[in-house]
Amino acid sequence: MAVLALGLSASSQLPVNAASVSAAGSFAPTEKQRRVSKLVSAVMERAHYRQTTINDPISSVMLDRYLTTLDPAHSYFLTSDIREFDRIRYQLDDAVLNGSIDPVFTVYNRFQTRNRERISFALELLKTKPDFSLEESFEYDRSKADWLNSMDEMNDLWRKRVKNDALSLMLTGKSWEEARDLLNKRYDRALKNLDKITSDDVFDVFMNSFLHVLDPHSNYFSPRDSDEFKIQMSLSYEGIGASLSLVDDFVVVQNVIAGGAAASSGLVSANDRITAVGEGATGKLVDVSGWRIDDVVQLIRGKGGTTVRLQILPAGAAPGSTEKVISLVRNKITMETLAAKQTVRTIQRDGKDIKVGVITVPSFYQDTDAEQAGDPNYRSLTRDVRNAIDELKKENVQAIVMDLRADGGGNLQEAIGLTGLFIKTGPVVQVRQTGGHIEALDDTDTSVAWDGPLTVLIDRYSASASEIFAGAIQDYGRGLIIGQQSFGKGTVQTVNPLDRFSASKDAGFGQLTITTGKFYRITGESTQHRGVQPDISLPSSINTEDVGESSMESALPWDRIRAAQFKPASSLSSSLPSLVDSLNSSHIQRIAGDANFQYLLQNIDAYETLRKEKSVSLNLKERQKQREEMDKARLQRANARNLSLGQPTFTSLEELEKQENSDTQKKDTAYDALLTESAEITADFSRWWTGNQTRNAASSATSKP
Repeated sequence: MAVLALGLSASSQLPVNAASVSAAGSFAPTEKQRRVSKLVSAVMERAHYRQTTINDPISSVMLDRYLTTLDPAHSYFLTSDIREFDRIRYQLDDAVLNGSIDPVFTVYNRFQTRNRERISFALELLKTKPDFSLEESFEYDRSKADWLNSMDEMNDLWRKRVKNDALSLMLTGKSWEEARDLLNKRYDRALKNLDKITSDDVFDVFMNSFLHVLDPHSNYFSPRDSDEFKIQMSLSYEGIGASLSLVDDFVVVQNVIAGGAAASSGLVSANDRITAVGEGATGKLVDVSGWRIDDVVQLIRGKGGTTVRLQILPAGAAPGSTEKVISLVRNKITMETLAAKQTVRTIQRDGKDIKVGVITVPSFYQDTDAEQAGDPNYRSLTRDVRNAIDELKKENVQAIVMDLRADGGGNLQEAIGLTGLFIKTGPVVQVRQTGGHIEALDDTDTSVAWDGPLTVLIDRYSASASEIFAGAIQDYGRGLIIGQQSFGKGTVQTVNPLDRFSASKDAGFGQLTITTGKFYRITGESTQHRGVQPDISLPSSINTEDVGESSMESALPWDRIRAAQFKPASSLSSSLPSLVDSLNSSHIQRIAGDANFQYLLQNIDAYETLRKEKSVSLNLKERQKQREEMDKARLQRANARNLSLGQPTFTSLEELEKQENSDTQKKDTAYDALLTESAEITADFSRWWTGNQTRNAASSATSKP
């Protein structure tokens, strides 16, 4: 039976770079792979939400997606290769339907050849020290660049790439000789890793390229990757709690998993690049550039309670930018580490205290095994939040913030149940399945855990179930949404073990994740693409151009259906424009004098400046000057904030990073300027709410005969 998967889909671990190609010789499809190809294409045509026939237009996009998956930086294939591959542009549809996928392997074999040529060329270049005084630059972001026209162009690009690799290491204090030796080992390891690629790896790359033509959340998992997927979904593994992928020679954090060490630390974000891994508090950092993804995973994963150190190049930073080294204690992700937690913040207004409760929701979890076994006390988010609200009531809080930042979703029933804690009854979300059937899913529990002022804090990583909850709270007029536009994942996936389509019990076909439905708000608007727009916007370092459904190729479009029948829970919607203007005015005035918030804004501006850069200088002195200026500016920003707060200043960047790391490890939320300001906005909202209730009560009394 298919398993409903709600939330950001697990990343397929695709070998797509120089360290991910085969040994000498040619690949060819196996008979099993031919059968799986026919099976997957048949299931996709029948069950995928798009109900798309696999035809020539699909074939054309399939080829482009496959080539981009193999060579995202356009630095291996030549224009002549692409012209040659055009001969199969309108043949891949028939290939997947009939299992005649030999052309796919022909393309990969060319990629293998180019790969070996490039690594050998890079090793040869290391025999001569580059001239680091030349005024030239390296375009490191080539995702939108043209294919290279000649081998001379390719050689020049790779000359600059190797030079930049060396320069990036030298910026960390290494000599040319030390950088050369390290790169020799890195490139040699990449060359040896080519021998480890199998025919199954080639097949996985292509099948996922094919599926991503239809949408970004449909995936094929080989038997090996299926086991890894099950481990992640069961939350039974020990490690740091992050999904990794390999992008253009970098190990990239795909997403952090709620309840894991990475998420709890606050030091790891999606799109961060892991450049080295060290075992224990003092173990040597091992450079992992060019490693196979499964080897890196095994290096990071380990027994719970042990320490692993990661050297990280932050998301968006150019190669050679300042890296940070963080320590994480591996843990086993359990329901306890996932549990919602509450805290209380006291806000001063006109000499009076306003207590604001904050409930942090890391994911929409449910112990489904215990629930299916009939355990009346099974663990669930809704139960935990109800308990948290009861505890906050004992502390006499006047308003509540639901913090759903970085909450990628989870169990659909928990999204409905959580919404039900704040409304009496009614529809929460609508689901349209493949074929067009629409169903409204209702909260039928008439009890309300909290009927006071409520805000929901979201960011770009708030997805799926988070968006269902935030959207329902907004549509019912039950509370205010604060933060950043959410992810925009409004699709439903089902997980289908492919072996159930085979007469053989040990077929080993793997599994298929298919998009089979879309979510719609009770207003009829899809959460797909657009997500939930906040009533009051807060700044964020998460760029919406790089993160979110709208940044993904082939994402299903936004649309709308008929609205469900529902009754607003309050008169908030009619008062919203004037209320938002008032809250925003106070918000802007308040943050102008908030040193922590201004520090956040300055850091976001600095990050945005770096993010927009697509190339770097290859002049060593120029790069050293740029790095010194960035480090100096960062230290100045931190010290300006501390002076405003009457706190000691930092004498070095190392001292600043040590302090920031310490604050986060202690889970000190004082540094969280966004949450602090959200609590302030909620306190203002609480005052409006109380006044509005008083006015409504007075109006009701005077209107009685």
